[in-house]
Amino acid sequence: MTLESGRQESVWRWNSCTPGAAAHARAALRRTLAQLDLPGEVVSDAVLAASELIANAIEHACGPYEMRLRRTDAGLTCEIQDGDPHIPGRPRSLVAAPLGSELQGSDSTRDDLAESLPERGRGMSIVNQLTSGCWGFRPMGSEAKIAWMGIPGSGSDDS
Repeated sequence: MTLESGRQESVWRWNSCTPGAAAHARAALRRTLAQLDLPGEVVSDAVLAASELIANAIEHACGPYEMRLRRTDAGLTCEIQDGDPHIPGRPRSLVAAPLGSELQGSDSTRDDLAESLPERGRGMSIVNQLTSGCWGFRPMGSEAKIAWMGIPGSGSDDS
């Protein structure tokens, strides 16, 4: 399978009544990324990060939902579209970084941050770490939004 620059491909669509939607979405993404011959670690990290975006969409927004992959010059972007136009704020503790750069701070600093977070609400910190800060939200008209994340290690010179 190839995904040319500028193209997008729908990976999975579901609604609020779809049984096991999150598990099916993760499995569909894993299969699609494996077909693109990405390294196993890249696939695992991308599926974990996308899993957090999927869970947030299911918990905080109405459907229908759609997960897509988009190839850009920088690599692959995974998008989760939901039926809620509200764009959540980005927590101040999460510092954005360009795709391919590393988060500043030692592993122990990140571990300390993770331990200080409440039991719920760690998901976006996980997304932030796994995507090197390359994630966000954008509106899709007045009835939907997209949560997106870059997939590090999927750059056009990496694949």
